[in-house]
Amino acid sequence: MAIESVGGSIISKIAELMVEPVGRQFRYMFCFNNFVEEFKERKENLYSAKERLQNIVEDAKTNAEEIEKVVKKWLEDANNEIEGVKPLENEIGKNGKCFTWCPNCMRQFKLSKALANKSETLRKLEEISEKFKTVSHKAHLQPIEFLPSKEFTPSESSKEALEQIMKALKDDSVNMIGLYGMGGVGKTTLVKEVGRRAKELQLFPEVLMATVSQNPNVTDIQDRMADKLRLDIKEKSREGRADRLRHRLKEVEKMLIILDDVWEDIDLKEIGIPFGDDHRGCKILLTTRFEHICSSMECQQKVFLRVLSEDEALALFRINAGLRDGDSTLNTVAREVARECHGLPIALVTVGRALRDKSLVQWEVASKQLKDSQFPRMEQIDKQKNAYTCLKLSYDYLKFEETKSCFVLCCLFPEDYDIPIEDLMRYAVGYGLHQDAEPIEDARKRVFVAIENLKDCCMLLGTETGEHKWPMSNTSFEGCTTISLMGNKLAELPEGLVCPKLKVLLLEVDYGLNVPQRFFEGIREIEVLSLNGGRLSLQSLELSTKLQSLVLIMCGCKDLIWLRKLQRLKILGLMWCLSIEELPDEIGELKELRLLDVTGCERLSRIPVNLIGRLKKLEELLIGDGSFEEWDVVGCDSTGGMNASLKELNSLSQLAVLSLRIPKVECIPRDFVFPSLHKYDIVLGNRFDAGGYPTSTRLNLAGTSATSLNVMTFELLFPTVSQIIFTSLEGLKNIELHSDHMTNHGHELQKGFLQRLEFVQVQRCGDICTLFPAKLRQALKHLKKVIIDSCKSLEEVFELGEVDEESNEEKEMPLLSSLTMLELQGLPELKCIWKGATRHVSLQSLAHLKVWSLDKLTFIFTPSLAQSLPQLETLEIEKCGELKHIIREQDGEREIIPESPGFPKLKTLLVSGCGKLEYVFPVSVSPSLPNLEQMTIYYADNLKQIFYGGEGDALTRDDIIKFPQLKELSLRLGSNYSFLGPRNFAVQLPSLQKLTIHGRKELGNWLAQLQQKGFLQRLRFVEVNDCGDVRTPFPAKLLQALKNLSSVDIESCKSLEEVFELGEVDEESNEEKELSLLSSLTTLLLIDLPELRCIWKGLLGIEKDDEREIISESLRFPRLKTIFIEECGKLEYVFPVSVSPSLLNLEEMGIFYAHNLKQIFYSGEGDALTTDGIIKFPRLRKLSLSSRSNFSFFGPKNFAAQLPSLQCLIIDGHEELGNLLAKLQELTSLKTLRLGSLLVPDMRCLWKGLVLSNLTTLVVYECKRLTHVFSDSMIASLVQLNFLNIESCEELEQIIARDNDDGKDQIVPGDHLQSLCFPNLCMKTVDSL
Repeated sequence: MAIESVGGSIISKIAELMVEPVGRQFRYMFCFNNFVEEFKERKENLYSAKERLQNIVEDAKTNAEEIEKVVKKWLEDANNEIEGVKPLENEIGKNGKCFTWCPNCMRQFKLSKALANKSETLRKLEEISEKFKTVSHKAHLQPIEFLPSKEFTPSESSKEALEQIMKALKDDSVNMIGLYGMGGVGKTTLVKEVGRRAKELQLFPEVLMATVSQNPNVTDIQDRMADKLRLDIKEKSREGRADRLRHRLKEVEKMLIILDDVWEDIDLKEIGIPFGDDHRGCKILLTTRFEHICSSMECQQKVFLRVLSEDEALALFRINAGLRDGDSTLNTVAREVARECHGLPIALVTVGRALRDKSLVQWEVASKQLKDSQFPRMEQIDKQKNAYTCLKLSYDYLKFEETKSCFVLCCLFPEDYDIPIEDLMRYAVGYGLHQDAEPIEDARKRVFVAIENLKDCCMLLGTETGEHKWPMSNTSFEGCTTISLMGNKLAELPEGLVCPKLKVLLLEVDYGLNVPQRFFEGIREIEVLSLNGGRLSLQSLELSTKLQSLVLIMCGCKDLIWLRKLQRLKILGLMWCLSIEELPDEIGELKELRLLDVTGCERLSRIPVNLIGRLKKLEELLIGDGSFEEWDVVGCDSTGGMNASLKELNSLSQLAVLSLRIPKVECIPRDFVFPSLHKYDIVLGNRFDAGGYPTSTRLNLAGTSATSLNVMTFELLFPTVSQIIFTSLEGLKNIELHSDHMTNHGHELQKGFLQRLEFVQVQRCGDICTLFPAKLRQALKHLKKVIIDSCKSLEEVFELGEVDEESNEEKEMPLLSSLTMLELQGLPELKCIWKGATRHVSLQSLAHLKVWSLDKLTFIFTPSLAQSLPQLETLEIEKCGELKHIIREQDGEREIIPESPGFPKLKTLLVSGCGKLEYVFPVSVSPSLPNLEQMTIYYADNLKQIFYGGEGDALTRDDIIKFPQLKELSLRLGSNYSFLGPRNFAVQLPSLQKLTIHGRKELGNWLAQLQQKGFLQRLRFVEVNDCGDVRTPFPAKLLQALKNLSSVDIESCKSLEEVFELGEVDEESNEEKELSLLSSLTTLLLIDLPELRCIWKGLLGIEKDDEREIISESLRFPRLKTIFIEECGKLEYVFPVSVSPSLLNLEEMGIFYAHNLKQIFYSGEGDALTTDGIIKFPRLRKLSLSSRSNFSFFGPKNFAAQLPSLQCLIIDGHEELGNLLAKLQELTSLKTLRLGSLLVPDMRCLWKGLVLSNLTTLVVYECKRLTHVFSDSMIASLVQLNFLNIESCEELEQIIARDNDDGKDQIVPGDHLQSLCFPNLCMKTVDSL
C-alpha cells in the first residue's frame, strides 16, 4: 500500500506538471485573438508609462537637474521595445488575412507564443517604471570659473608659473602652494586655468574656489564652498558651521581648494577647511600680492608671476583692441600705449577694450593720459577693474608711513631703473625718514627693510616721463611736493621754478647746461636736491636753508664756499665732480653733517687742515675712486700742514664708514691707528681700485713692503676685516703680514685677528711660503673665497696642524666649512693645498675649485676631504704636470675608502694638461654624479681610465656607468685608455648633446661601451679628430639611436672609409622612420680623410661596376645648411641626385682638393631623378669648388642648377668651366666671383650672355688660356662692380671684346675702364696685358 501510495502521488505530480504546459500550448493554437488583445494592451500601457516618465524628465531638465542613470536606461529600453514590436504587428496583420481563407496552424502557434513572451516583457518593464520614486537629482555643476576662458593668454611667465604649480599639485610632499605677484598681473586668471586643468586631468574629484579679499567674510567663503558641494549648512554659530563644512570636506578623498586674493594670514580651522594631518588629501593653492603671506602660511612651493614682456604685452593688447596687421598707424600708437601698461594684463585688457573701434585722435589722447599718469581719468575704463585701482589698493594697504614714503621716492626714479639703496637712503634722510638721534646706518637699515616690504608686495615699479625738455610753461607745479626728471638729460631749464611746497627735486641735465642763478628762489622748502650733470653755482642755493640732502653727480660746481649757508645739511655728496680741486674750509662749519662723499673727484688735491676733524657728527666719509690722495703726514695740530692728515679721523667719534686710498706708507703718521669702523674700504699702495659705497670691511695692500708696515696701524681693523687683498707685497710670509717684526704686545693683539675673514686674494707675493699657518686656524672658519695667483714660493695654502685634545676646537665649527670658492693659479712650488690632519676639516660648502699651472702638485683631495663635497659644482684642473691622482693614495697603493666619495651637485669637470694623471675617479663615484652636465678631458696622455675599477672598489651593480644629465663630453688624449671605465662596462648618456673625441687610437672600444638603443637620442653635435682606427664612426646600430643629430665634424682620421652606415632595411621596419634621424642634420664637415670613399653606405645594394652605393630615395636632408669637404682624395660623389629636392635650406657648400670626385650629385641605376632635369637650391649663398678633377659639376651632364640666392661663387682648378657655367641659372644675386687655375682648352671668355647686375667683386687668377674677360653685350649690367683683380693670365689680350669679333679688336683699354664702363669701380689690378 505504501508503495502504491507513493507511486500514485508521483504519477499525479507528473500529470500536474504536464497539464499546464500542454494547456499553454493549446492556448497558443486556439486563443490567438486573446494573445493579440493582451499584446496591444501591454503596448499601450508601456507607451503611456513612457510618456508620463518622459514628461517628468523634461521638467527635471528644465530645472537643470541631472537625470538618474536607471531612468535614462529605462526610457531607452522602453523606446527600443516599442520600436521593436512593429515586426510583430505586421505579422498580426498578415496572419488575420491568411487565417480567414487558409489558416496556417504552425505559423499561428509561433506568433501566439511570440506575442505572449513580448507581452510579459512589456508588463515587467511597465512595473519597473512604477517603482521610480524620483527620476533626477541636483546636477553637480562644473564651476563657471573652471570653464575654458579667453582671458587666459599664455605668456612665458604664466607658462613657467603654471608648470611649477601643476608639478607641485602632483607632488605628494606639497600640500600648500602660494602664487604671488603684483595686483593685476593675472593671478586669478592663472589659478582658474589651474583648476580647469586639474579637473580635466582628473587630479582631484573636487576643485573648490573662494575669494578671500582684503576684508574676508568667513560666512561667505563657507557658503560658496557649501553651494558647490550641495551642502545645506543649517548651523548658526561660527564653530557649528565650520564643523559641518569640515565634516563634509573630509568625505572627499582628494580635493584642491583655491583661495584667491589673500591679504593676511587666514585661519583654515575657522573656515572649516581640514588640512595637514587632519586631511592628507587636501591641497590648497592661494594667491596673494605679498610674498611674506606665502611664508607665514607655510607654503612649501612659492611661485612668482612676473609681468608680461613687451612683445607679449603688445600681442595681448592688440587682440583686445581688435587691431589688424594692416592698421599701421594705430599699431604704432598701440605700442606706445601698451608700453605704458607695464606688462600688466589687467591694464592691457581694460585699456585695449576701451580703445576698440576708436579713432586715431582718441588713441593719441589715451596715450598722453597714460604718459601723464592720468589713467583713472580715461573714460570707458572699468573703475573696479583697472591697474590704477589695483596699485592704489596695494599702496593704501601698506602699514607704515615710511614704507609709503619710500615707495614715493622709488617712483621718482626712471622706469626699469636699478635703484641703489645708497641713493635712496640719502634722499630718505632729507625727506624726513631720519631721526637726529639715530645713526645714518640705522636709517639705511630702515630703508632696506622698507624696500624689502615693497618687493614683498610686488610694488616696485617706476614711471618715465619721456621728456627731454622742461614741461610746458603753462604747467603748474605749485601743489607738487616731489618732482623727478631723472633719466632725461634736460637741455634747458626755466629761469625760476615756483613751487612753494616742493620738498624733493631730482634732475638730470646736459653736462654743459648752466643752471640759472635764480632757479631755486621759488622752492625754499626744498629738503632733498639731486642734480646729475650741468653746471651749478652753489650761491644759487643760499635761500634753500632747509636742505638736508644735497647730491651733485658729475656736476660742474663752483662757489662751494656758499655751502656754509646750508646749516641743516646732513648728506653732502659731490661725486665725480671733476671741477673740484679743493674743498673750502667753510664745509667744516656744517655741524649737522653726517655723510660726506667726494668719490671720483679726480682733481681734488687739497682738503684744508682740520676740515675733517671739525665735522664732529660725521658718520660716513667716502674719498675713493681716484679722489683725494695727498694726505699730509704732519697732522692737523701743526700749522705747517697744507693738507688733511689721517690723524683727523681719530677726532671723529661717530665715524663708522670709511673709504679712502693712501698712496704710500709714508703718508701714515707715526703711531696712527685707524679707528674702529663698521664698514670700510681702505687701499694702501699703488693699486687703483674702483670706488663705491663700502658694503663690507675690506683691506687692500699693494706694491709696498710688508716689513715697512706698522701693524699697529690696523690693529682695530683686524678683528672685523672680511676681505683682504694683497698684491706685490715684498717680504710677506703669510696672511699675518710681517709677524717677525711685531712686538710681544702686538702679538697679543693678534688673537682676534681675522675672526671674520671671508675673502682672500693674494697676487704676485713672491716671498710667501704658507698662506694660512697653523696658528691662524681660527681664520678658516668663516672663509668663503680664496684666490691665489703667481706666488712663486708658496708651498702650501692651509697648514692645518694638530688639534689639541684638551681644546674645545673639536666641538666648534669644522675648519673651512664655509669655503665656497678656491682658485689657485701659477704656483710653481705648491706641493699640497692642505697640509696636516684633515679630520677636522669639512669642505661642505665648496662649490667651485679651479687649479691652474701648479707644477709640483701631486693630488687635490685627501680621501676624507673627498667625502665632504656635497655642494661642489665646478672642478677645473689644468696644467698640473705632476698630478697623479685627484684623490690621494697612500704609500703608492690605492686607499680603500669606507664610503665612496660623492659629488651629487658636480656639473662641470675639466681636466687638461695633466700628463701623469692615471685616472680621475673610482668607478664607484659614478652613481654619485647625477647632475654632471659637462666633462672635458684634454691632454692627459698617461690616462688609463677616467673611472677606474680596482681591487676593493665598490663597482656599480649592473656594470653600467650612468650620467643622466651629461650634455657635453669632450675627450682629447693620445693614450689607449678604456674610455670612461673598465672595458666590460657600458655607458648610458641619455642627455648627451655634444660629443668631441680627439686623438683616440682605438675608437672602436668606446663605441662598444656606448649603450646605443635609446640612450643617445638627444645627441646633436659630434666631432671626431685624429682617431686612427675608425673606419665607420656611425655604424648602423649606433646611428639608429641618433634621432636629433644636427652637426658632424670629422677630421684627420686616416683609416675612415665611410661616415654613415645606414644598414640593410628590415622588411618589417619603417625605412622612413629609421632615416628620419638624418633629417635633423644641419652641418657636415669632412676634412683630411684620405681613405674616404663614400659618405653614406647604402641601403639597397651596390653597383658592381663602379661600387657606388645606391641610396634609397627616402634619404632627405631638409635642415642641412652647410657642407664642407676638404682633402678627401678618394671620394667620388657626395649625394644621390634624388636627394637634391630636399636641400631647400642649403646655404653654403665647399669642396676642396677632392681630386677623384666624379659628381657631387650622382645618378645611378635605381635612383629617382628630378622631373625637370634641374637641381634647385633656393637658399644657397656661397659655393666654393676647388679640385683638379674633371667632374661634371653638380650632377649628370644633362642637368642644370638654379641658384637664385647665390652671392659668392669660388671656382679653382676646374677643367670644364664652359660646361660648368652653362649649367648655372638665375645668378641674379651674385655679388662675388673668384675664378682661378682654370685649364680650360680654347677658353676665350669667362661667360657669354650672363646678366650679373649685382656683381661687385671679380677676381681672376692663373687662367692661362683666357684671352678676354667681358663681352660688350654684358658690360651694361655690371654697373655695381667696384673691385676687379686679374692676375697671372698669360694669354689675356683684352678685357672687353666684341661678341662676334675674332678676339683682336680691343674696345676699351684698361686705363679707361672706370670712366667708360664701370662707374663704381674703386680698385683695379690687371697684370697680364
